[in-house]
Amino acid sequence: MARILVTGASGFVGSFIVSEGLKVGHEMWAGMRRSSSRQYLSDERIRFAELDLSSLDTLRHQLSALRSQMGGTGWDYVVHAAGATKSRTRDGFFHTNTLGTQNLVSALIAEGMVPRRFVFVSSLSVFGPVREEPVPTPSSPFAYAPILLDDTPFPNTAYGESKLKAEEFLRGTKDFPYVILRPTGVYGPREKDYFLMAKSIVQHVDFAVGFKKQEITFIYVLDLVRAIYLALEAEGVEGGSYFLTDGCVYDSRRFSDLLQKELGVKHVLHITAPLWFLRLVCAVSGAVSGWFGKMSTLNLDKYHILSQRNWQCDIEPARRDLGYQPQWQLERGVAESVRWYKENGLL
Repeated sequence: MARILVTGASGFVGSFIVSEGLKVGHEMWAGMRRSSSRQYLSDERIRFAELDLSSLDTLRHQLSALRSQMGGTGWDYVVHAAGATKSRTRDGFFHTNTLGTQNLVSALIAEGMVPRRFVFVSSLSVFGPVREEPVPTPSSPFAYAPILLDDTPFPNTAYGESKLKAEEFLRGTKDFPYVILRPTGVYGPREKDYFLMAKSIVQHVDFAVGFKKQEITFIYVLDLVRAIYLALEAEGVEGGSYFLTDGCVYDSRRFSDLLQKELGVKHVLHITAPLWFLRLVCAVSGAVSGWFGKMSTLNLDKYHILSQRNWQCDIEPARRDLGYQPQWQLERGVAESVRWYKENGLL
């Protein structure tokens, strides 16, 4: 079994990576800030590593101490799942997602702790709104083409830009064995953003934006975790990048319809707002939150994410190179998520 460090271990995805590794007997190290919650990291087998990714000097001292604690060696594998999906400022994304990645990689190299493989959890958002023009097919007069690995990234959010800058840093680092994973929207138990949609359905309201057709993709958290472990040990994939979804494409109503079914809500008012109205709301909300120094769910970054029409991407390279086969279709994943929310008294 392997010794594995997971950064961002206290988060939604990170906590699942740790728990799944424990199930198969790996020695799991949870990398996190001292102030981070351990709510989902209660297993006594977990080793904890306090890491300050914002400071290279501090991080080097921390890694040096941890290496001594491990008998002069490091980790076999590192999964870098730490990152900011929300920030009060644009610079906040780059500080956490770009600089944090640069510092971690640089510190591992400087301290002689380069792992056998480093898996970076990036995002489909690094590509932005590419292939947004419909391409008629024999089966559909209106369909989008999937985003391909050789398409040119065009991120239109600070989040996507910061993740892309981190990817570029990895590609420019010599003799460092990395793999980049780019999941689409991740959902499942413990997740907070899609949970807000469930709460809205309970209140008999569902919001959508834009009247132009939208095609969306999803990935259940355990499928993402499975792909991460496949990427750790697959042969001949160093330096590779891979999109990850559940293998299906959905219209903009499918997720809310499944939530309504699982929640047993009979009547839901479906409201579709024009994009100009969403942009106005997001701009005002983001500005007001900025004035008061608070985090806003609705801001211009969120507007660009909600307004993007095409979230398809090609996962065949992941199937071929990693052996990735999605196990959780949306209907099954939503049912399990709602069950967890109910069991934990959240719905």
